[in-house]
Amino acid sequence: MSGNLNVEQLVDAARQRTGLDDFGPDTWQEGLGVLVKSLNEESALNARGEELMAGRIVDLLAERLKFEQSWKDNPSIADEQIVRPVIGIGLGRSGSNALGFVMAQDPNRRVLRSWEAHVPSPPPEEATQYDNPRIEMQAARHKAERAEFPESGDKVPTDPRGPTECVFVLAYDFRSQLFEAWGRNPTYSEWLFSCDMTPAYDFHKRVLQMLQWHCGPKDWFIRSPPHMHGVFELGKTYPDARFIQTHRNVDDMIPSEAALFSSLLTQLTDEPDEPYIGRHLADVRVICLQRLMAFRDQHPDKFFDIGFYEMAEDIMGRIRALYDWLGDELTDEAAQRMEAWWAANSAGRHGGRSYDAARFGVDKDELKQRFAFYHDRFPELTRKR
Repeated sequence: MSGNLNVEQLVDAARQRTGLDDFGPDTWQEGLGVLVKSLNEESALNARGEELMAGRIVDLLAERLKFEQSWKDNPSIADEQIVRPVIGIGLGRSGSNALGFVMAQDPNRRVLRSWEAHVPSPPPEEATQYDNPRIEMQAARHKAERAEFPESGDKVPTDPRGPTECVFVLAYDFRSQLFEAWGRNPTYSEWLFSCDMTPAYDFHKRVLQMLQWHCGPKDWFIRSPPHMHGVFELGKTYPDARFIQTHRNVDDMIPSEAALFSSLLTQLTDEPDEPYIGRHLADVRVICLQRLMAFRDQHPDKFFDIGFYEMAEDIMGRIRALYDWLGDELTDEAAQRMEAWWAANSAGRHGGRSYDAARFGVDKDELKQRFAFYHDRFPELTRKR
């Protein structure tokens, strides 16, 4: 069945909503075209799924229009420097989200906050950053998403004021693994994993410049597991970046990630095809890890490693070691806030559940073989406790 999403109508809707027509560099059209074709022809969206996807695409286009207008209105934003960012990278469901929330407790560190990622313009101001009306907008969005996708909220901690993934920012150029969670989109996936991610990271950098312009600090921690597949372009965009790689045994991770995707897709389609989800995730995670390992081989001194299991055992021990490696001061205030957040959001509440691999079309013995190149390289970090 062919869907009803139409690129021209979506673009026109964004223009009408904002009264703007300048989308900036012409790099977003190709990805949007492939995505819409894939959603129409392959995703088997139900009526509600089609409505939601249309709304989200228009949201992305409208925010891109608003961003470009703010950029033109404030040319000095382009003078902002992003210096030595710390970037969280690695497998999904490996503790990266929890690590992001822990790092966000340090008042001297800047993170990409959920409300900023979804509505980055106008540029935030330091004086109003804690009572910005966009925070309430994002809180309402979270509430609506919890109602629409009730199971997903148990798997990932969320907070409109808290940190979120860069995957949402990359989506403004329609080169993002965010859309992997929108349906069974093999054509888009094939395009995404072969495209040049440079335009998406160029836009990503501009977003960080805008966010820090009048709202510090400027010592960034950003994160997203999907950075793995574009890590070479990411490294060129931020040549002085330091990386924190989180690790987990893949035969735990793939079923856990597939369960998260399934909880989203069951609301968008009447044919969620759970075996496809698991097999597809295994395929793309092989690609992602292979690219990341190749990048690490070229830049071995840029990486600090944290394992999912050791994080659960001694989070503050690993954080202190990380700060020593970074050469940054871990203040008493930051450490106390980190410990308090961890105590209230233990790993057992987010990510500790076991999932049936066979339900998602994968075999754990086969996963061990396919990902041996990764497990053998990091045996202690991926060893189950």
